[in-house]
Amino acid sequence: MTNTDAFDAPLTLDSDAVLIVIDVQKGFEDYDFWGPRDNPQAEQRIAELISAWQSTGRPIVTVQHASPVGPLVEGTPGYALKDFVAEATPALHITKTVNSAFYGTPDLHAWLQERGARQLVVTGIITNVCNETTARMAGNLGYDAIFPTDAMHGFDMTGPDGTTLTAAELSRATATVLHAARFAKVVTTRQVLDAAS
Repeated sequence: MTNTDAFDAPLTLDSDAVLIVIDVQKGFEDYDFWGPRDNPQAEQRIAELISAWQSTGRPIVTVQHASPVGPLVEGTPGYALKDFVAEATPALHITKTVNSAFYGTPDLHAWLQERGARQLVVTGIITNVCNETTARMAGNLGYDAIFPTDAMHGFDMTGPDGTTLTAAELSRATATVLHAARFAKVVTTRQVLDAAS
């Protein structure tokens, strides 16, 4: 675990802090498949972060998930990035078939190491799946992971006992675990934007 003080201190951003935009794809708009979501402002917050990164010249990494079944199958309309993300100019674009952006092509960890980048801002879809998995791995690999929970969203999910937790409950659990176990610094989009200016 990382020094507690770093998680409690005011947020500061490196000039080369990397924005990782995970799986913001049109297939996640298929609510018949995914079910109810939380945070209807997520896309707006993500767009604000992308704009801030572009205006300050910081690097953006976009990530795209290819599923064997469902709305994110490569080559289908749902696989496409949402327009506001597709219009961005990423320094790196990763495709993946699993939850973590660190297990994709090209290799994110190798790219970050080559650049000497140490600070990652994780955003996108789904909060408690690919975003959380990527943030946990980032923390384990020694990166300074930043997790603006209002710039992402999830979906309701049902556990093995048949109990359904809402997307908001799952997001809260993710934020709690990442903070308490010191995987990532959990913040708001406004905090990131203020630090980025």
